[in-house]
Amino acid sequence: MNNQYRTTRTQRGIVLLVTMVVLIVLATLGFNLATRVASQRHRDNFIIDYTNACYARDSAIKYALTSIQDINSMNLISRPNEPDFSDLFNLSEPDYQKLLEQWLQKLIETKQIELPGDSNEPQDSDMNETQEDIEELDENGDIIPREIDEENDNNDFNNVRAGAEPNLLDSLVIPGPYGPPWPFVKEPVEFQIGTTTVKVTVEDENAKYPAGWAVLGDENVQRESRAGLVTFCEWMGYDSDRIEILREQFGQVGSIKPFKVDFKPVTQRIPVANAPPAARRRGARPQRTAFKTVNVPPTEQLAKQARDFSQLFHSSLVDTDMLAEPTIISEKRKESALKYMGMWGTTQVNINTAPRQVLEAAFTFGGDAEKIADEIIKKRKEKPFADIAGLKKELFRFSTNIQKCEPYITATSTVFTVHITATSGVAQASAVIVVFKQGDKIEQVAVISG
Repeated sequence: MNNQYRTTRTQRGIVLLVTMVVLIVLATLGFNLATRVASQRHRDNFIIDYTNACYARDSAIKYALTSIQDINSMNLISRPNEPDFSDLFNLSEPDYQKLLEQWLQKLIETKQIELPGDSNEPQDSDMNETQEDIEELDENGDIIPREIDEENDNNDFNNVRAGAEPNLLDSLVIPGPYGPPWPFVKEPVEFQIGTTTVKVTVEDENAKYPAGWAVLGDENVQRESRAGLVTFCEWMGYDSDRIEILREQFGQVGSIKPFKVDFKPVTQRIPVANAPPAARRRGARPQRTAFKTVNVPPTEQLAKQARDFSQLFHSSLVDTDMLAEPTIISEKRKESALKYMGMWGTTQVNINTAPRQVLEAAFTFGGDAEKIADEIIKKRKEKPFADIAGLKKELFRFSTNIQKCEPYITATSTVFTVHITATSGVAQASAVIVVFKQGDKIEQVAVISG
């Protein structure tokens, strides 16, 4: 009887063990199947989202190129009573906040901004209150002096800094030469295309230090170009080791192709197509390669150089990650050398839109760079310069120095980068378009899509 009982228990144990194994196998298969289905569904959704993002990006490109037609030198604004954007790159976060506080205090003093509770109009509730309602009296009928709540005093300017509602300090934005923060030409635009969110920004490339100046082929100005690079890098907080690394990297780019800023009309001989294949099959004698002479205007040469150097500067020859390392980062600002460096083959700097370190680098080609940059920053706040002739007239004592710098400076920007980001679900598609604008004519120089 005991043997039979033991046999029955053994059989049940084996059945239970087999059942558990089968259940574990089935659970594993079910889990693997569910995981694969979920992964496939995720991939399918990503492909759909990415397709939507790419479609929206391509549509936004057409919109952005059309909007650039409206950009001209008349978009520049005067800002005599506002902080200047020129030195923000060099301000630490505490210094930047202090600048905003000083500006806010000035706006309050001049009544351009009204603090909460500053209105002189009596409120209905105030009219109905008696003196006894407002003041507390002791048992003898004398007024009890009230303690001032310094932390919540709406009339205290420091309370604005501490976070009074509305937070006026956070709402302040230092305008750039076109109105929006530097280097934007227009306020960033954000809109929906279907389920995709698209953001478009346009930046002024002539407001940045042209990287091509570091690889100039003209031996007569190479000393000045090296000095300009050092000036720019020192303003950005680079030490001598980093500057030397950059010089070596740009030297490799220059060994491949030297950079030019002065272009004149040239003629080129280009080959003409030989006889068509059908004629050669009929036994015709092979023709010698024929050439024809064509004129290449400076604008075409400049565009070709920009295309070539756009590729070189964005290749592995230049460590853009090092240039992009932040020197200052906060909620409002992200400063780095790459933000202020033109990597798209620009040849000139706009005196109306370039910050201090870029201006000083530009005027190293003529001398007295620090003084000239300082004068430009002061005067352009009142009124932007119309042309270089006007700059010479305003800064007459530096006219000789400015004359030497003329190939490197301008008063009107002609090169712009359009940044487009399209986000749909978890997918994102982006594009950077570089355009040359001469009057109403717009030429696409480079496009990078991702």
